[in-house]
Amino acid sequence: MPGGHDEGHLLLTVGHLVEPVTGRRWDPSTTLREVGARCARYERRGLRPGDRVFLHSGNRLEFFAELLAVWRLGGCAVPVDGRLTRVELERLVDAATPRFSVVDDATDGAVAAALPSRVGVVDAGEPVTPADLPADRALAVADALILFTSGSTGAPKGVVHTHASLRARWSALERHLGLERYARTLCLLPTHFGHGLICNCLFPWLAGQDLFVTPPFRPDLLARLGALVDEHRITFLSSVPAMWRLALKVTRPPRGATLRRVHCGSAPLPATLWESIRRWAATPEVFNTYGLTETGSWVAGTSGGDFTPADGLIGEPWGATIRVLRAGDTEALNASGDTPCAPGETGHVWLETPALMRGYLGRDDLTRRVVAGGRFATGDLGLLDERGWLHLRGRERDEINKGGMKISPAEVDAAAEGCARVAEVCAFAVDDPFYGQNVGLAVALTEGGDSAVRELYRWMSERLAEAKLPVSWWRVDALPRSDRGKVSREAVREACAGRPPLDLARILQER
Repeated sequence: MPGGHDEGHLLLTVGHLVEPVTGRRWDPSTTLREVGARCARYERRGLRPGDRVFLHSGNRLEFFAELLAVWRLGGCAVPVDGRLTRVELERLVDAATPRFSVVDDATDGAVAAALPSRVGVVDAGEPVTPADLPADRALAVADALILFTSGSTGAPKGVVHTHASLRARWSALERHLGLERYARTLCLLPTHFGHGLICNCLFPWLAGQDLFVTPPFRPDLLARLGALVDEHRITFLSSVPAMWRLALKVTRPPRGATLRRVHCGSAPLPATLWESIRRWAATPEVFNTYGLTETGSWVAGTSGGDFTPADGLIGEPWGATIRVLRAGDTEALNASGDTPCAPGETGHVWLETPALMRGYLGRDDLTRRVVAGGRFATGDLGLLDERGWLHLRGRERDEINKGGMKISPAEVDAAAEGCARVAEVCAFAVDDPFYGQNVGLAVALTEGGDSAVRELYRWMSERLAEAKLPVSWWRVDALPRSDRGKVSREAVREACAGRPPLDLARILQER
């Protein structure tokens, strides 16, 4: 196989690494020297195989050197969102028990304060002494990467990938997509989740292609996206629909005809937006991609030849078997076996792939809920057409998809429930013209008045990253319940949809 995803060390085929915003760039030999220097630093500080390392400094050159150094020494990298609150970070520390935490000059000072003394703080920007690469201590079956995603119970889920599962994803993508289109790849996405890190960045870069990485989702960069593509002769970029809803309004199309392919994933891509991206990019190769963190992200897409954009169209699998079954959970599947749907019949989407995660960190119970016989229950509803192409038709999950960022409503509930002013609460998805979905909240308070709303907002702001905070609030006397006493998020959403939300901006401004 070309590129180096199947055999040999991961570190020997990296491409150039560039920060378009700052102009900083490392050629492959510089990158390997930087990795060697960081390996020496970690060895002096006692990093051992299996140790976990938090990486706060994403989307910078140093992030990739730190990541590869941790892997080279047999450690496990845990990229985390730099916008997390102290409470959120403390939960991740409790779940993952890191040995080290890597920060940089952009990391909030509260991060170090939230870390227990047993966690060593490493400054990614501190000078390092050049050193040769040590022997590769990474084992294929060893844990390589933990990515935290929203949990149905409100607790964060750590998705654990091994070196073998990651290599399986990259090898499958190389077989199905080739490397030519990815020669000069631009990443505008965060590196703390699978789409941005595993696929947009590491898939091409660890096969020797050049990677251009920017701070994620910055409006000023989207405003000059066409110019960035031209200036750096970009051949490929990946994206999410929310990015294009802004970019298409503010940036001119590229003029240099270098852009060969665009991926769009992590959230539903409407056909009208899909066609607009095609016109902007001046290429028919705008692929709607599908994948989950648990499957190493991209697992299917519209790469099978000529196609007409359509709502819900995904396409053919990339290194996976897609099954659409009538059985909707692992217990039903284990009890009755496969109950496949006929072509065109909507059912529950299951994936079988060698790139499947090892499991959820420390949560075998959660893993058993979604994995049966090596197959993963995606929580999505869909169908396979006569060609075997996947079409999505909705979700089983309560998960809120905010422009590609998955938010657990249970996590929002849990953040609110600790406030003394709350009697009961329910978060749910609301329509959003920019993100597609956003966070709504229905809350019954122990006492009325705007002061209680302000207190609850402050309480939640200390426990949730800003992007997870509800934007639409409804005050209710009680939550609607089923005859079994259960709260249905859909029923709460429908009850709130019939009346306007609170004027939250006014309430927060008042004292």
